[in-house]
Amino acid sequence: MFQKLVLLAAAGAVGTLSRYGLAGVVQRLTGPYFPFGTLAVNIIGCFLAGLLWTLFRGRLPVTPEARTVVLVGFMGAFTTFSAYILETGELMRANEWAYATVYFALQNGVGIAALLAGMAVGRLA
Repeated sequence: MFQKLVLLAAAGAVGTLSRYGLAGVVQRLTGPYFPFGTLAVNIIGCFLAGLLWTLFRGRLPVTPEARTVVLVGFMGAFTTFSAYILETGELMRANEWAYATVYFALQNGVGIAALLAGMAVGRLA
């Protein structure tokens, strides 16, 4: 268990540094007027999540522990948006359209509401 936690932490550190580096480079190249850096990280993260998930389930079978280290450790630190999209896609793939719709609405609607609530509380502090 300790080794798994160390590997998760290491993969998370690499994911964090990758996110920071990629977002920074893209943002410097595109200017400060639109968050292209975050957009690039999220789109690339979604692509990688889909690619890795598919490879790990088929052509490149890995242990559950290795899958966790890569998908939760690295990808979780690189972008949680990819996890959200992957989970939504899995609901859609399973023909759970109602759940996928509710999940999508909750993630976005409640997420924005929580942001606004946090900003309001921050202004009171």
